[in-house]
Amino acid sequence: MIRTLLAGVAAAATIAIVAPVLAQTQGVTDKEIVIGSHQPLSGPVAAWGTQVTNGMRMRADEANAKGGVQGRTIKLIVEDNQYVQSRAAQVGSKLIKSDRVFALLGALGTPPNLVVMEEAFDRNVPNLFPFSPATSMFEPFHKLKFSFLSPYYPQMRKGVEYFVKTKNKARVCSLYQDNDFGQEVHKGVEDQLKAMNLPLVASASHKADEKDFSATILKMREANCDLITLGTIVQDTILPVVTARRMGWNVEFLVSVAGYTTETIAAAQGATEGLYSMTQIQAPYADSPIPAVKEWLDRYKAAFNADGTIQAMAGYIAMDLFLSGVDRAGRNLTVDSLIAALEQTKYEDKFGGPQLTFGPRKRLGTEITYVSQVRSGRWTKISDFLGS
Repeated sequence: MIRTLLAGVAAAATIAIVAPVLAQTQGVTDKEIVIGSHQPLSGPVAAWGTQVTNGMRMRADEANAKGGVQGRTIKLIVEDNQYVQSRAAQVGSKLIKSDRVFALLGALGTPPNLVVMEEAFDRNVPNLFPFSPATSMFEPFHKLKFSFLSPYYPQMRKGVEYFVKTKNKARVCSLYQDNDFGQEVHKGVEDQLKAMNLPLVASASHKADEKDFSATILKMREANCDLITLGTIVQDTILPVVTARRMGWNVEFLVSVAGYTTETIAAAQGATEGLYSMTQIQAPYADSPIPAVKEWLDRYKAAFNADGTIQAMAGYIAMDLFLSGVDRAGRNLTVDSLIAALEQTKYEDKFGGPQLTFGPRKRLGTEITYVSQVRSGRWTKISDFLGS
């Protein structure tokens, strides 16, 4: 009887010891939260990945300097996906399985996100606030994916509507990359024109690394386009504009948010003056009327000895949004408690962007956007917020 009693006590003690270990949430300890991100730290868009990473690290470092969130510090592990799907799958698996991250945050690019999300969801790892405005980042619904960037499709619909109504554009043309990204931008343009009973006068697709747009721009000039929408990024945004200007054609161009970068201005050496873009995040300049922008730029300069950029500010916002959810989830942090907290989020962007809200069936923070234009070598907001 004594042996049986002792065995029972030992078994109970073993269960008591093992149970908390089994119940522990991946990536969460008593003192630390481990999160991961895969970014293009090398390759053609390395500048973007580096800047996004800097913004996220800056916000995490600020939180850690104050003791963390709910008594836990933030450990951010970033891997280089090189903007290649096979590489993203490899490093994403490392983050999920080896590093055992609590969540993936701010991963850049649609293809890298798509190839990593399935494995993440199989392991109950959320994919939060990716740097891709693609619809696939929040649809179809999955409880573990949240997106904070206004998507390409509604952005371009609002942009076309704005130019038709306020600038009397009636002969719209579309130039876009021959991939999922470009198709989503093009579809937004096409559907908005149909809704307004206007024709799509001309359209053309191209490879992402296209260098010669002479024939395409000539075709669109002959079609008498008065607005060319662009499903492009940096180089393939600059080259069509340069080509048109060399022809002496001052047609107006409207690019999706993918072209809303400081590089689109700097690399063009003045050729993109007058270019329009859709966006939800204002480019940070030191003379901004928003005090928080100037303060952020000063802190960024002190931290990285470099000027803050749009991408870095967006990375900062993504981390801040995540930390606000962690704080709201409380000390008992689990995937379920974080999701419940994010679903109640009403995030006010102190840098001048729209409010971000989520809900039990709402995984997109906003569809609000606005029009910006390159004026005197800098992005300048020229419209009110569009959308709701």
